[in-house]
Amino acid sequence: MNTVINPLMLAAADTPVIKPAVELGTPLLLTIAAAGVALLLVMIVRFKIHAFVSLLTVSILVAVAAQIPLKDIFTVVSTGVGGTMGKVALLIALGAILGRMIEVSGGVQSLADHFTATLGPKRVAIALTIVGFLVAIPVFFEVGVIVLVPIVYAFSKIANVHPVKFGLPMAGIMLAIHVAVPPHPGIVAGAGVLGADVGLIMIVSLAICVPLGFLSYWVSSILNRRSYALLPSVAAQLEEFGSPETLMAGHKGDMAPPRPRLIISLIAAPIVLILLGTLGTLTLEKGTFWHGFSAFVGNPFFALLVAVALSFYTLAIRRGWSLQETSDIFEGALPPIASILMIVAGGGIFGTVLQVSGIGAALSHTLDGWGMPILLLGFIISLALRAAQGSATVAIVTTTGLLTAAIQAGHYSPAQIAVIVIAIGFGSLGLSHVTDAGFWVVVRYYGLTVADGLKTWTVLTTVLGIAGFLLTCLAWVLVGGMAA
Repeated sequence: MNTVINPLMLAAADTPVIKPAVELGTPLLLTIAAAGVALLLVMIVRFKIHAFVSLLTVSILVAVAAQIPLKDIFTVVSTGVGGTMGKVALLIALGAILGRMIEVSGGVQSLADHFTATLGPKRVAIALTIVGFLVAIPVFFEVGVIVLVPIVYAFSKIANVHPVKFGLPMAGIMLAIHVAVPPHPGIVAGAGVLGADVGLIMIVSLAICVPLGFLSYWVSSILNRRSYALLPSVAAQLEEFGSPETLMAGHKGDMAPPRPRLIISLIAAPIVLILLGTLGTLTLEKGTFWHGFSAFVGNPFFALLVAVALSFYTLAIRRGWSLQETSDIFEGALPPIASILMIVAGGGIFGTVLQVSGIGAALSHTLDGWGMPILLLGFIISLALRAAQGSATVAIVTTTGLLTAAIQAGHYSPAQIAVIVIAIGFGSLGLSHVTDAGFWVVVRYYGLTVADGLKTWTVLTTVLGIAGFLLTCLAWVLVGGMAA
């Protein structure tokens, strides 16, 4: 039986609809899709080819195999890039700039000092978990871990304990936020592929991550009952650290680090704007001025731009940074995200090829026959891809690309689509192991052997991923998913 092709209308209104030259049957289309994903994993895992090049190559090969006319293939490629990057590039860039400003100003250390002083020396792990939660919203996971390592080392030396005792719960919640909360690239890319509301995703995922913070601390306390060997290189580094207070001198400029209240305000500003805008658009009458105003104010682009502007004034102008210094900081925030943006673009290409080729529709038809809930399917596929190749961003963009047609055919509400994206995000949280760059950051800086990293970090991320998915299922029920 031939599948019904669901072709993609390209950007311009007068552009013809691109269809495969020959309509292939569902079994053959699914075989092409499976072979494409397998080749993608081989290229990334076995041959260490960059994810963008791998996604682009596989997308072209899948397009050829699915009989998309050769003259149209690169039109599909450019459409995939534009359709996805137009929705996510600004968000990722603005988020990176905000995070960099907070990092360079000494704001991360200021938060750590504030919470550890407030909660006392016996609650350092709790304090650093709270700091990790706040810092992870604007700062990339690996950067946040590395920036906070000196604080972890200093307290570990004072308490004479392994760094993992303080660092594990903090890193756990940081990764949970990294995979599920905008403006981080994976979840933003997933939202872009599926056309999900980024504001709704932020509100729901932050609500889920609050209990995950408690769970990260509790599970880590259980895992940390065991003793772990400390790598000699990290043991030598611990000897170089003095008291936590001496670490505060490393921030930029001659002024004291920014007050914790200011940093929290900068992190909270875009969240509050998005929340207010979302509530306004849901409660105010459409077509009115205030409905439009709410949509404008609550747009994530605007909300993050406001936060960046506030950071420019409070962290740069008021602290005496020159315009050149500030420009250098802004510029320094962008190169690290270039690779991520290319992966996002590659994911957009892959998803568009699946749509145009009819593979997405074939997969949707097959999944309907299985009867598996879309929420569970997205979580499982994302988890499997994460375990296989390591990158959470690749796992999310590939999964959303595979499921686009099925989600479109399901006629889900905006809130339900947002929850589906979050479930896919939490799928990319679990099973962090040797294929994941984040695994090596944790193992290296916390002085763990690979075996101990698997016993601690891999276990913690998997527990958090499953718990995040279960809480997402609860959110699905609350938004009326059971009736869909």
